[in-house]
Amino acid sequence: MKRIILFVLTNVLVVAVLGIVASLLGVNRYLTSSGLNLGALMGYALIMGFGGAIISLLISKPMAKWTSGVRIIDQPQNVDEAWIVETVRKLADRAGIGMPEVGIFEGDPNAFATGAFKNSALVAVSTGLLQGMTKEEIEAVIGHEIAHVANGDMVTMTLIQGVMNTFVVFLSRVIGYAVDSFLRKGDDRSGPGIGYMITTVVLDIVLGFAAAIVVAWFSRHREFRADAGAAQLLGRKQPMINALARLGGMVPGELPKSVAAFGIAGGIGQLFSTHPPIEERIAALQSMQG
Repeated sequence: MKRIILFVLTNVLVVAVLGIVASLLGVNRYLTSSGLNLGALMGYALIMGFGGAIISLLISKPMAKWTSGVRIIDQPQNVDEAWIVETVRKLADRAGIGMPEVGIFEGDPNAFATGAFKNSALVAVSTGLLQGMTKEEIEAVIGHEIAHVANGDMVTMTLIQGVMNTFVVFLSRVIGYAVDSFLRKGDDRSGPGIGYMITTVVLDIVLGFAAAIVVAWFSRHREFRADAGAAQLLGRKQPMINALARLGGMVPGELPKSVAAFGIAGGIGQLFSTHPPIEERIAALQSMQG
C-alpha cells in the first residue's frame, strides 16, 4: 500500500507541476472564443504526455530505491554480495554498458533494472530470489535485467508511454469539445461547458486504459528480447529456461508501479500484464537457434 500511495502522489505532483508550467507558457489556451485551437492543444498534449513520462524516467532510480527499500551494495559485506556485484560487472562488460549500481531489497522472488541512462542504471534483486534460486539461475535473472538496460528498454518504454499519453490528452479534449458544442447549440456563452468537462474526464480514464493495454502489449514483446539477451550474455539458454521454470513455481514479489515493467515477472490479467506467461517465455527460448 505504501508503494502505491507514493507512486500516486508522485504522479499527481508531476501532473500538477506540468499543469502550472503549461499555464505559465500559455500552451493550455486551446479553447478560444472562435473555437478549438488544434495547434495549441497539440502543444499542451505533448507537454503533458511526454513531460510526465520523461520526468518519471529521470527520477526512476531514486524512486525505485525509496519505494522498494533497496540497499545499495557499495562495499560487499559477505561472499554472496561480492559474487552478485562481480556477476553484474561481468555481464555489464559483456553487454557493453557501464557498471550499474547493484542493490538488494527485502521481499518475495523478483528483480528489476531501472534508470534513465545505460551507463548509470540500477540492478536490484530481492532476498527471496537469492534464497530460492541457484547461482546459475540468479546469474540468468541478472542477465535478463542487464539485457533490459543494454536494449534501452527504459527509454523506449518512456517514448511509447509519452506517445500514448499525448494521444489520450489530445483526443479526449477534441471529443469533449465536439460533445460540448453539440449540447450547447444556440448558446453563445464562451468557454468550456459542463459537457466538455465531463466528457474529458471520462475519456481520460477510458482512453487511459486503452493506452495501458498498448503499453503492456509492447512490454510483453520486450520481455522475450530480454530473455534472449540473457541467453546470449551467458552463452547458452538453459540457465534462463531453468530460472523461468523455477520462477513459475514461486509467488513473484510485488514491485512498485514505476519499475514493474522491468521486473523478471509480474502483471495483472492478459491485457494489462507487462510480462508474458512463463510457459510462453520458456517455449520462445527453447525455439531459439544456437
